[in-house]
Amino acid sequence: MKLILGLGNPGRGYHWTRHNAGFLLLDGLAKKHGIDVTRRGMQSLYGRGRIGPEEVTLAKPQTFMNLSGEAAQRLLQFFKLPPANLIVLHDDLDLPPGEVRIRVRGGHGGHKGIRSIIEALGDGGFARFKMGIGRPEFPGQDPADFVLEPLTGIKREEFKERIEENLEALEVLILEGPQKAMDRFHKDSEERGAGSGEN
Repeated sequence: MKLILGLGNPGRGYHWTRHNAGFLLLDGLAKKHGIDVTRRGMQSLYGRGRIGPEEVTLAKPQTFMNLSGEAAQRLLQFFKLPPANLIVLHDDLDLPPGEVRIRVRGGHGGHKGIRSIIEALGDGGFARFKMGIGRPEFPGQDPADFVLEPLTGIKREEFKERIEENLEALEVLILEGPQKAMDRFHKDSEERGAGSGEN
């Protein structure tokens, strides 16, 4: 079984923000495969089901981003899974909007949710599915404000489209593994096979 963990902040005010890309990817995956992510426990909302032949648990920590590791640790312990069975979905400021990067180990790259998980588990050996959100659009805009800016109108529609487009890459990661997913969905060849990067 794999644990798929989408990172984000709970609460309606945070729902359509760039920092909630992990939650939104997980919601899209759950809807597509008929998995109900409404059970409460281990500081998360979660649900169990199948994606093709693969048994999965989909979960959204309810701890807020900076404490995501608490939920990840509890879920792995409860389901008796090693970190190698964990796939974490999250946003990435350093990638162009909508672009996907997959890593199977490494550091946190400045992402506070990933940093919390590494600290809680004492292990960086889990897969990360990163969706690019780009950098602030206006000179001097604080990145913290940019990632938490509520998306409306055309910005929201574009973000929804990018989420939908990236579900196939996520399914390949789950069913066929990181190398197959990198080969198919990393845009530049230099990244293919570079699953051990630090970012």
